[in-house]
Amino acid sequence: MGSIKVKRIYEPAEKTDGIRILVDRLWPRGVKKETAQLDEWLKAIAPSDGLRKWFHQDADPGKWQEFKAKYILELKQNDAVVHLQDIISKNKVVTLLYAAHDQQQNHALVLLEFIDKL
Repeated sequence: MGSIKVKRIYEPAEKTDGIRILVDRLWPRGVKKETAQLDEWLKAIAPSDGLRKWFHQDADPGKWQEFKAKYILELKQNDAVVHLQDIISKNKVVTLLYAAHDQQQNHALVLLEFIDKL
């Protein structure tokens, strides 16, 4: 299995990023598709619209653990996980890109943890 990194899409692309995959359902504000330097946009692996809206509707820090649990349940039933695993297995380095402001509590970190445990 290749190495997996997580990074905000607003950070500059680097050669060490390897395959760059956007894992957000919505296109990030202020980023032009022509300059994003993406290899793939895997929106199907992002949290569902309902879960995303629920998590972001207020600033309750207590929601994080519940969000993680709900997102992991979604991932367990998501066919896009197999596609991501395939990409990871065929590449030395894969970088999962996300747009969230919070670098400590975001769905890309949950996805990384989930993939690491498979």
